Amino acid sequence: MKHLHFIGICGVGMSALATLFKKKGWVVTGSDVGFYPPVSTNLEKHGVDFYPGWHPERVLHNFNQKIKVSPDDYLVVVGNVAGSENAEWKYVVDNNLPHVSYPELIARYLVKENSIVCAGTYGKTSSTALLAWILKNAGYDPAYMFGGISKNLELSANNPDDTKWSVLEGDEYKTARWDRRPKFLSYSPTHLLLTAIVWDHVDIYKTEKDYFTVFQKLLSLVPKDGLTVACLDNENVQKLLKHKPPQSKVITYGRSATTDYCYLNIQQTKEWLSLDIVHRGELHRLALPIIGEYMAENVCGAFALAHEIGVPYEKIISALRQFTGLKRRLEKRGAINGARVFDDIAHSPAKAKSALAALRKIYSKNIYAVFEPNTGNREPKAAPFYDQAFNDASEVVIPRLTKLKTKQDNPSLEGNDLEKIIKKTKPEVKYLPDDKKLIDYLKNKTQPGDAVVFLGSHGFRGMIEELLK
Repeated sequence: MKHLHFIGICGVGMSALATLFKKKGWVVTGSDVGFYPPVSTNLEKHGVDFYPGWHPERVLHNFNQKIKVSPDDYLVVVGNVAGSENAEWKYVVDNNLPHVSYPELIARYLVKENSIVCAGTYGKTSSTALLAWILKNAGYDPAYMFGGISKNLELSANNPDDTKWSVLEGDEYKTARWDRRPKFLSYSPTHLLLTAIVWDHVDIYKTEKDYFTVFQKLLSLVPKDGLTVACLDNENVQKLLKHKPPQSKVITYGRSATTDYCYLNIQQTKEWLSLDIVHRGELHRLALPIIGEYMAENVCGAFALAHEIGVPYEKIISALRQFTGLKRRLEKRGAINGARVFDDIAHSPAKAKSALAALRKIYSKNIYAVFEPNTGNREPKAAPFYDQAFNDASEVVIPRLTKLKTKQDNPSLEGNDLEKIIKKTKPEVKYLPDDKKLIDYLKNKTQPGDAVVFLGSHGFRGMIEELLK
């Protein structure tokens, strides 16, 4: 029996893989700084053994019997949380334990002969989930993995034994602490869905050119007999296709009637998203029980790729009518004082802007945005990204930010810094580092018909749950 130990198991992607291998019959253990729902509850549900903190002696306990048998029986999967001072990572290195990064584990076990990779600055998680759901309903039964929690699929990762198809979220972030290559370069794409390119992760890509270049590399991996499906709504995608035309067949989608698949007539209510997709003069009317006009673009891209590989229109439309979205993508969490409370993983100014624009379409009263950026968007050079990003919010609240290790010559932006930056174009912003005061503030401010949205990749330390009590 094989044994996997995950260092940094509480990431959505890592926990999905841990659960997948547990269901395959492997012994699976994991560690992380802390655990929060829904990841913790999902791990518990599937019997994965995990613990908080870094404890080398437990790694030794996990593996001491396996080491005596065969090195093929155990493997450590190392997440990006494992820095050079991580005690378990040190133990792995010092004892020369076999280990891989999370993308390498995916490449080893989940990539199939037809490898669909969904990549882009935004939209890749939703697009991957959409495609996985469409192909599953069409009988392709693909292997898949995406860094979110679907409301339709039981797990965020799957690996049937006899499938010829895989659908993978292609993340451009670095593979591991010791490997700065983007994750998506490990997935051998035969089919590429490219959503958007907007400079991000400035902690890894110091210039916009550096960021653009990795997408060039990804595009060059698609073979001549492969397929690239690209969104022309994004200027940098257009630039990429012109700068170095791909060797594969290219299908385009977007709002323009000149694209192969055009989406239009978008309508959003508080319960449903509807749109039309036109392909070769044929119009297809779609309605999905989700929120977010920005999802129309992702729906069109998934529709286009699925149809290009042979899925009939009617099967695609049937699957989309049942797609209820992902957790933490404008997820409705409840209400306070008659105001609806949403949770969204939008951890960058661009993603926050998109989520807020979607809410503003259906909420005419106050929208309160609680925002915490990811590591890259706390770099000082990310300051210009915040310009006009929060125009659709009535007020922005910055909570106490997650503590980061920073260099003295390049300190990360803190809450008060963000307040000053956002205030340049959005005067209604305040920094509230005390969680209780922040919750009380929202309780006192909200009124019926308002909306509150928590924007960020972290779990907000249970503030959403406290607010809804």
